[in-house]
Amino acid sequence: MADAPKRVVIIGAGQAGGQAAYSLRLAGYEGAITLIGDEPAPPYQRPPLSKAYFKGEMEAERLFLKPLEYYAEHQIDLITGKTVNAIDLQARQVEIAGGQVATWDRLVIATGARPRKLAIEGAHLNNILELRTLADVDRLKQLAVPGARLVVVGAGYIGLEAAAVGVQLGLKVTVLEAMPQVLSRVAGPEIGAFYTHIHRAAGTDIRLGARLEAFEGVGQVTGVRIHGGEIITADFVLVGVGVLPNLELALQAGLVCGNGVVVDANMRTSHPDVFAAGDVAWRPLPHYGREGRLESVHNAIEGGKLAAAAMLGQPAPALDVPWFWSDQFDLKLQTAGLWTGADQTLVRGDPQSRAFAAFYLKEGRVIAVDAVNAAPEYIVGKKLVASQAQVAPAELVDKSISMKDIGARALG
Repeated sequence: MADAPKRVVIIGAGQAGGQAAYSLRLAGYEGAITLIGDEPAPPYQRPPLSKAYFKGEMEAERLFLKPLEYYAEHQIDLITGKTVNAIDLQARQVEIAGGQVATWDRLVIATGARPRKLAIEGAHLNNILELRTLADVDRLKQLAVPGARLVVVGAGYIGLEAAAVGVQLGLKVTVLEAMPQVLSRVAGPEIGAFYTHIHRAAGTDIRLGARLEAFEGVGQVTGVRIHGGEIITADFVLVGVGVLPNLELALQAGLVCGNGVVVDANMRTSHPDVFAAGDVAWRPLPHYGREGRLESVHNAIEGGKLAAAAMLGQPAPALDVPWFWSDQFDLKLQTAGLWTGADQTLVRGDPQSRAFAAFYLKEGRVIAVDAVNAAPEYIVGKKLVASQAQVAPAELVDKSISMKDIGARALG
């Protein structure tokens, strides 16, 4: 590694930043690594926050991507609970809160994203919460006492996962969604209708097409007013209406940004020695012939690996299709690919059996699959998506033909 950098600084100690550091060491890099995070915890998994951790089934330490000892043992200078105030591209330095300065030969920006705020009356009231960090969920857990009334704003993955846990914890849950279906950004109407039915059957009051007007209360939220004047009583509110990429440092440094820090296929930004990975990166999506920003574990891990390989001049790892998952009640939703742009949806299996899959096709080729409690459909479906395979619709919906056989015929 004659051309390897001497000093790598990684801003952001989440899944992407942590992965970049781990990949560097795994590849044999022996230079200095500084990993800076603004939370007090070391890099940890976020997906369980709205599921097992909120439910009390997982301790915080089990979320950690690596044991604390790993960082010292692998000579990674982990700085937690500190924000980075500025990036100086010319001096190749980052300024850390408190006056500390870290110098770099290669820099990784993995600053992630933050929950989108609602700019409506009463948004400042206490007990209006979001779910992004360990601290956020610790606050939620304090309020989630049996019988408490929780209003969830937004029926995406986070909102529905939290709603499911809330019902299981004995809360009275109402979900408000502005769109006409739940999971509208990430899944088709068949999946949305299924999860609406599941949540309502569990006792959740799901309101679709609900437009918020204001949060009610004095000091502390007591209700949510929706269009038409109805006020839904609330002891606390969870807002999950998407995220915004944390672009401020990159913009201040003069890097090219759009809806994310713009990077190439190797996660390199407009500066040749600066990389970006994770939720903050606007990257090529080669399986779909376009660019975009992905909010997923897959994207964070892949971006960290790509950045590490590029910094060391090593071949890029193989790219995976985007994948996601969601656990709600006893249902595991596994997704491969991006369904937007599909011109045909095929449902394999009976949703009433609570085990089925929706395949999304564009011009006869499989571009995505949503599998509910259907591992074979997900596993084979992911391969079909990766190769943009053509499959006979009649075969795909025929449960008498195994997914293994469908995959063998389509993939050769």
